[in-house]
Amino acid sequence: MRLLLVEDEPDLGAAIKQVLHHEAYVVDWFLDGTQAWNYLESAWTEYSMAIIDWMLPGLSGLELCKRLRREGSPLPVLMLTAKDRLEEKIIGLDGGADDYLVKPFKMLELLARLRALRRRAPQYQLRQLQVGNLTLDYGTHAVSRKHLNGEQEVISLTAKEFQLLEYLMKHPDQVVTRDQLINQLWEIGAEPVSNVVAAQIRLLRRKLGEDNNNSAIETIYGMGYRLNANRL
Repeated sequence: MRLLLVEDEPDLGAAIKQVLHHEAYVVDWFLDGTQAWNYLESAWTEYSMAIIDWMLPGLSGLELCKRLRREGSPLPVLMLTAKDRLEEKIIGLDGGADDYLVKPFKMLELLARLRALRRRAPQYQLRQLQVGNLTLDYGTHAVSRKHLNGEQEVISLTAKEFQLLEYLMKHPDQVVTRDQLINQLWEIGAEPVSNVVAAQIRLLRRKLGEDNNNSAIETIYGMGYRLNANRL
């Protein structure tokens, strides 16, 4: 999942980002509310959830949240703040936040609230993703393949391989470009060198027990890649 983090405290932002990386999130971190809004307006990246601090340079987190709702965005938002009065919590929730976490907080609670947000959001309630004989389980972060004899093979993937396979499985039989993959699977400022996507595709094919010339993940020369569901 790709997550937007808007937090102007460098130590806290870095700590949150590190914890989220551990949970296989791709995180774009902004220190300024205006910068975050400008990037959101570009619609270049699709986010699954957002963590937004109330007090920010530029646009406040509250105003950022209000703008999202005025634009009709369903993006689930967890608001962080030191404001702990009931009246302030009501203002934040009425402003468009889906949940509210008061500083200081434990990272375990942050993760639990993100899981709860995901469960409540209709577009993220899917527990498993299945294409052909491949099943991707969001609860266990496991990928399995069912063979013709009925046996279930569990395939061990790295976080990046899991994210890559998930994106391809969400777009079966569609051509996805290298730029699309980079934009969705790598954070802003962490774009890989030119051959990394091809290398990741090769590794994923190998993990799936396929070779580059006879794989369900097809290379569409000059365009990108396609997961051929009929080959699974």
